[in-house]
Amino acid sequence: EVKGRPLPNNPPEIKIPKTNRKAVLQAGTKTLLENEGAEAVSKWMLEQKNVLITDTTMRDAHQSLFATRMRSKDLVAIAPYYAEHLSELFSLECWGGATFDVAMRFLTECPWKRLNDIRDAVPNVMLQMLLRASNGVGYKNYPDNVVKYFTQQAAKEGVDVFRVFDSLNWVDNMRVAMDAVIESGKVCEAAICYSGDLTNPNEDKYTLSYYVDMAKQLEAAGAHIIGIKDMAGLVKPEAARLLVSTLKQEVGLPLHFHTHDTSGISAASVLAAVDAGVDAVDAAFDVMSGLTSQPNLGSIHSALKYGERPTGLNDNALTKINNYWEDVRRHYAGFEAGIKSGASDVYIHEMPGGQYTNLKEQARGLGLEQKWPEVAKTYADVNKMFGNIVKVTPSSKVVGDMALYMMTSDLTVEHVEDANKDIAFPASVIEFFKGELGQPVGGFPKALQDKVLKGEVALTDRPGKSLASVDLVAERKMVEKLVDYKITDAELASHLMYPQVFKEYMARRAKFGDLSVLPTDIFFYGLEVGREANVEIQTGMTLIIRYLAVGDVDEDGMRKVFFELNGQPRTVRIEDDALIGDVVQVRKADSTDEGHIGAPMPGLVANFAVNVGDKVQKGDRLFIMEAMKMETAVYAEISGTIKEIVLGAGKRVEAHDLVVVIDVV
Repeated sequence: EVKGRPLPNNPPEIKIPKTNRKAVLQAGTKTLLENEGAEAVSKWMLEQKNVLITDTTMRDAHQSLFATRMRSKDLVAIAPYYAEHLSELFSLECWGGATFDVAMRFLTECPWKRLNDIRDAVPNVMLQMLLRASNGVGYKNYPDNVVKYFTQQAAKEGVDVFRVFDSLNWVDNMRVAMDAVIESGKVCEAAICYSGDLTNPNEDKYTLSYYVDMAKQLEAAGAHIIGIKDMAGLVKPEAARLLVSTLKQEVGLPLHFHTHDTSGISAASVLAAVDAGVDAVDAAFDVMSGLTSQPNLGSIHSALKYGERPTGLNDNALTKINNYWEDVRRHYAGFEAGIKSGASDVYIHEMPGGQYTNLKEQARGLGLEQKWPEVAKTYADVNKMFGNIVKVTPSSKVVGDMALYMMTSDLTVEHVEDANKDIAFPASVIEFFKGELGQPVGGFPKALQDKVLKGEVALTDRPGKSLASVDLVAERKMVEKLVDYKITDAELASHLMYPQVFKEYMARRAKFGDLSVLPTDIFFYGLEVGREANVEIQTGMTLIIRYLAVGDVDEDGMRKVFFELNGQPRTVRIEDDALIGDVVQVRKADSTDEGHIGAPMPGLVANFAVNVGDKVQKGDRLFIMEAMKMETAVYAEISGTIKEIVLGAGKRVEAHDLVVVIDVV
């Protein structure tokens, strides 16, 4: 996971503040929801004098600062202290968004167990998730019954507040998820994604009337709360004041303001929103705040403490929890994005805070880390080329995928827009222009849409209407046969969202067991020779492991690893990945040979749509490439017969490596 990166500088022991397990917990928002229901929560919010706080440390903060890599072990350990000492919080945002797939994909963890464990530890404060409406927690639209099923499972497993948004601000695309939340008896916070600049007198797309109209649509659809979701930190203080004060006049629901501090001045926007009457705001603990994360919770608390609208939170509890997060963060040094200060260029590229570090991580994996300023500029160019769209997952991923593809393929905007130049657009870009994410404000740029779709007909209606319902019973049987395991309802929901990721996660879990018990620094960086580690595999059962030495590689490419387990010497043989297979001279695609089809970027050849001997026409799909969550379909540039598949599925390639040879007609 962090191979080749520096180890944390002597990461400290993580000190967990003590809790009184016999203490009677104070009633919180969860108590109100259970006793009186979601409508009562909405009414109660409007009656509050204090500004309500949602802590984002357990979800958006780490997603935005170090690519969503926070492990459940570090989240759950502090949760009981929250329940005992911060019962005044409005909610604890701890689930959804990118945390769902990253848990399985990179941390070998079950996202549902994370939710269950936090729920058990915090029974008195509402837990909040980020739900991408018809995209669920994925990057595409799902059939309506899949969206409903996933939402029902999330409500059943512990989520109380669902922040529902659509990546293009299309209310029609939000209704299925909103209805499912409301039917479950949970709190539906329907969010408006902020784009543009309300302080700009020339803003003619994302205007005040645009936001008021959307808020009224969401209120009519049954929302309990209106969320203002400023995913890139674009809301300037005066814009916050104007937007909140206007919405308070125009709708009768409480307002919840979410922003990112990428610019460095978003705390001022939060305070302006509070002055204008906003009911709740998002913030992150001090050491997990700022930059691409949320504004500083402790500082906002202090600024409001003696005013008319304090937070009501406990000073001592805030300090102790912040000290805990400070210890934890140092264990994730390998994933830090290297951002040193606020950056005003966010007002140019408009990149969401949660995407900023993820895109930087993708750029690093593609060898583009040193060209980050060019990546950011290309991101802005793509957004303009695509029609200045609302950018939040998954629409932001579409822009990011295209920017990375252009960078790895040495393409300019002129190249992309040139009707005579063939481009192997990323799969997410094709899906976007087909209308599979919905309809953007103002529609699609027609000439570019025609080029991307190559004659395919685009959707103009809600994508979910054209997707057939999934047979959940048959799907469960298929998965259980595949993994040889009786899956839970929640695990079925994992499969429905991410079939391949879930399959790979289950395989790793079957092979290695429960890796969540490992200490964080050992999970990411491994043990050093001579170091001893205590691993609690269950309450009262601890393994003491000491790493002694590693032997030389043998003729089978295996090494012996010597260690002690509870004082007893043990030896295992493991493969040395660096030595598997013979060294092969990779062939490069000849740019002068039109039958040579090369890899458009570094990554993995995921699968093929053709076999040797197949006849193909220009524009037929040949294979899919995958690189850091980005899929790109590669198409035939000429008609002919597949003569050779040079690099098979599962092979890692560099840009311009020869993959397929076509015998030209």
